Amino acid sequence: MMPLRPFEIHQPADLAQASDTLRELGDEASAYAGGTELLLAMKFDVLHYPHLVDIKKIPRLNSIEVTDDHLEIGATTTHYQLERSELVRSHLPVMAEMESRVANVRVRASGTIGGNLSFAEPHSDPATLLNVLDSSVVLQSTRDKREIPIGEFVIGAYETSLKEDELLTRIRIPLLQPHQRTAYTKFQVHERPTLGLALLLEIPDGGSEITSARVAVGCVSPFPQRSSEAEALLIGEPSAVEGKLDQAADVLADQAELVDDAEGGIDYKRSLIHTFLRRAYDQIIARVKPRGAPQIGGSG
Repeated sequence: MMPLRPFEIHQPADLAQASDTLRELGDEASAYAGGTELLLAMKFDVLHYPHLVDIKKIPRLNSIEVTDDHLEIGATTTHYQLERSELVRSHLPVMAEMESRVANVRVRASGTIGGNLSFAEPHSDPATLLNVLDSSVVLQSTRDKREIPIGEFVIGAYETSLKEDELLTRIRIPLLQPHQRTAYTKFQVHERPTLGLALLLEIPDGGSEITSARVAVGCVSPFPQRSSEAEALLIGEPSAVEGKLDQAADVLADQAELVDDAEGGIDYKRSLIHTFLRRAYDQIIARVKPRGAPQIGGSG
């Protein structure tokens, strides 16, 4: 590991000032919040920015609130804040549980959700779960403000659709309905997950049929991906769907652009998708109550 090359930190007072600074400095600058990924890459001289634009002190970027049928999370909210937030735990417990297993407590205490998504490290948890939750991100500059689906934001390994002067300011997650149930499963030996798999099933009262499904896999490929073909196989009577889980896992693996890397080979990752899709499915089905029994809330 090499010593960090010199860099200057800029501390804008608001979003407009941050955006202007990023535009003026261009490729020589990067936004900086928790810095857990960025500073590590700079220490190893994989990246170098002469200027870092510190956005941690910009007001309201670390808020968590429920508005307009959405859970809204500010970009500088840390993983630990999300893990501990009563709002997140009550409205989206699967998110709090996922955050509680991100890396280690040091990373969770300083790393931010916006920084995690913007860095787009392939071996990361949040983008995979946010994908099946139909989440969107708000991107803002002095010239424009836009909201796009998370699937259009993370577009490759370490690659997003952020423009030069844009900042990710908020993540918006639709609140789950009572008939929507979720699970996030992962396999991890060290701090970097080898596989993350998120599943959402819509199961109306009675549990006799799965009417809709979303599934995404991450960490095994350059970026998290869903498969509409695999999702179609997960619709129907639960007993019939259970017999199609292996087929759905194969389709998901085929379409995920699996990569052979230090975390494992392609065949190994394919086998993990089989194991953890079934595990996620079993977790959800186990929480479904039969007709006439008390109903369970929307996620977990």
